Amino acid sequence: MTANPIAQKIETFIERSSWIRKMFEEGARLKAEHGAKNVFDFSLGNPNVPPPAKFREVLKDLAENSVGSDHIYMPNTGYPHVRKAVAEYVSGEQGVALTENEIVMTCGAAGALNIILKAILNPGEELLVPAPFFVEYGFYADNHGGAMKTVKTNPDFTLNLAAIGDGITDKTRAVLINSPNNPTGQVYSRESLEDLGKLLTEKSKSLGKTIYLLSDEPYRKIVYDGVTVPSIFLAYDNSLIATSYSKDLSIAGERLGYAAINSRSPHKGVLAGGLALANRILGFVNAPALMQRVVARLQGESGDMDEYTRKRQLLCNGLQRAGYDFVTPAGAFYLFPKSPVPDDVEFVRALQDELILAVPGAGFGGPGHFRLSFCVSDETITGAMPGFKRAMDKFR
Repeated sequence: MTANPIAQKIETFIERSSWIRKMFEEGARLKAEHGAKNVFDFSLGNPNVPPPAKFREVLKDLAENSVGSDHIYMPNTGYPHVRKAVAEYVSGEQGVALTENEIVMTCGAAGALNIILKAILNPGEELLVPAPFFVEYGFYADNHGGAMKTVKTNPDFTLNLAAIGDGITDKTRAVLINSPNNPTGQVYSRESLEDLGKLLTEKSKSLGKTIYLLSDEPYRKIVYDGVTVPSIFLAYDNSLIATSYSKDLSIAGERLGYAAINSRSPHKGVLAGGLALANRILGFVNAPALMQRVVARLQGESGDMDEYTRKRQLLCNGLQRAGYDFVTPAGAFYLFPKSPVPDDVEFVRALQDELILAVPGAGFGGPGHFRLSFCVSDETITGAMPGFKRAMDKFR
């Protein structure tokens, strides 16, 4: 047999993420053995509220009234009228006036992050990320010759500005934040973002280079208790946003999102050119044409986000009664409780014994915790509670 049939780097990446693959394989085995309804799966962040009613109306109208020119090639950045509609909405959301020239339509937030990193990273430069973090960020940085470097957050998962400051070196090219955060649900405050902006301004000046601030925002509309997600464009000029319609419109499978450039950045012109080229040469080419036309008419729309408010409370109340320790999430649809034992993988296995599927926190850079996604049925939440209690009791 031929040695190394795939790239050694990919073999290494597979090994690094093998615990995720094994978890899904174990979940499939448990569902086959016990029946899917008897397995309580909190592992995936798959939105489970339906898209808003207007989504179906717009989709049907566009499908019935399409013309031949709706299906030809478009600019690499997306349809001009779509980017204009997005820019107008983002201008109100961010408090900074944008035009279509600062918007690039992408294949989801992942596509947006990859074209941004392709455009700004030089070989060997670092992407600084507060931990816990979304598991793919390190792979995205590596895609474009960079490396991810992590820094700690505070015990409640808010930004630790001192740690970020200490983590910035002459290799730092960008700081990437995710608010509301996956996996913790934390939302960073306006004050902390303003302080971060000041810090990056000072560091950029002292190092003689531009350090960008990137914000990954697919959960922006999923917030609780009157919390709002502050504008990073107001906090720091050299900033970009990557986001998608996957979570708020509940169309994750459509892979539709965008990258937005802060119009106050002195580099906005060259950044726009870089993102446009990266969108083409990375093979994404264009965001899906039909979905672009759909979302142009759905700016500001979302599914029933109140459903997640109710599910959050149902899960938090049940776990609190069972003795779990956690920070109540301010946004997104994840809970990140502490494991009752230091080895979070061991505790996740104990949950599997109770037919509960969770994700170890170590994979998110948050060892000693585990992630639960509560975009699931009420029956999944309530049905799992006896098992959560038994698992906790094993380690008391």
